Amino acid sequence: MSLNPPTLGFLLHDVARLLRKRFEQRARDIGLTRSQWQTLAYLSRNEGIHQSGLAELLEIEPITLMRVLEKLTERGFIARKRHETDRRICLLYTTEEARALLSDMRAIGDATRSEALDGISDDDRDRLVIILDLMKSNLLQACRAPADKETHHG
Repeated sequence: MSLNPPTLGFLLHDVARLLRKRFEQRARDIGLTRSQWQTLAYLSRNEGIHQSGLAELLEIEPITLMRVLEKLTERGFIARKRHETDRRICLLYTTEEARALLSDMRAIGDATRSEALDGISDDDRDRLVIILDLMKSNLLQACRAPADKETHHG
């Protein structure tokens, strides 16, 4: 009985899971959860975004994000500022403390990626990123349209 090779979806899922696991092993001493790390990383690239916009980027419910933001605010990593024209909206910013932590986080991420890409040539690394980016674009476009009832293989 021969084993079938893993499908692309399972392989991508396993690689992503192992990248997260290894990152978490390296970042254990810093004391943030993965959702807190991810929130800080996305916020650092989108300073001044409002909560619902950040929730959309993270693909989580705003109420779920609110709990994460409360913890990060308590620890002094996030500052909330009222919108200039709409006082109901709070805009989110990282603090100096968070930016220092993000530097550590990037170093951990670099080391983790380096481990994952060990033995893969620079050209293959570049191609991998291009291919994954194209796959992401294809799927984002496809998700905007209703799914076909037929199952397509390819």
